[in-house]
Amino acid sequence: MMDQIMIGKFIAQERKRKGYTQRQLSEKLGISDKTVSKWERGNGFPEVSLLIPLCDELDITVNELLSGKRVPEEDYREKAEENMMNLVRETQENRKKIILSAMVAMLAIIAGTPLFVISGAIQMEEWVRVILIITGIVVIAMGIVIACILDRDAGAFECPECKTRFVPGMSEYIMGAHTITKRKLICPECGAHKYCKKVLTR
Repeated sequence: MMDQIMIGKFIAQERKRKGYTQRQLSEKLGISDKTVSKWERGNGFPEVSLLIPLCDELDITVNELLSGKRVPEEDYREKAEENMMNLVRETQENRKKIILSAMVAMLAIIAGTPLFVISGAIQMEEWVRVILIITGIVVIAMGIVIACILDRDAGAFECPECKTRFVPGMSEYIMGAHTITKRKLICPECGAHKYCKKVLTR
């Protein structure tokens, strides 16, 4: 996994070395100075489309940015491979979490639905019927909660306005209207309340 704190400190260090303020750097990249501040605090990471422009402005390589430090020429290839493997590993792990969350939700529905069917199709004592219905509700609810936790923690959501990547609070995540790949959330950086895209890296 990438060390965002270390990368943030490196961005700040190289920005100061170039004599830029956060606002000056943000203007060159076409983003808000709050986004640069968030990177430097280690609370976010530049989106892919900004990596090369950022590195060009700071006179560093993408490999050095991902490493969070200057990389000697003799170590360059080894460090590049390590950074690439970390990115691939993070993406794969988060993809697995998303698949697992979908499977958990599906299994919970498959396990809970027959209890409702049985409670309505077969004659039984009323208290038995109530227990079956309650059990069905609990099974499905628990499955959905676990699925939500897995999905929320897999990667992050990207604000369409300032491109900040963030993980929302659980209540905001559950209550947010959503499509398959987007969820309506409030960006903690710029405050925009819009559909944020799901991304596999933070």
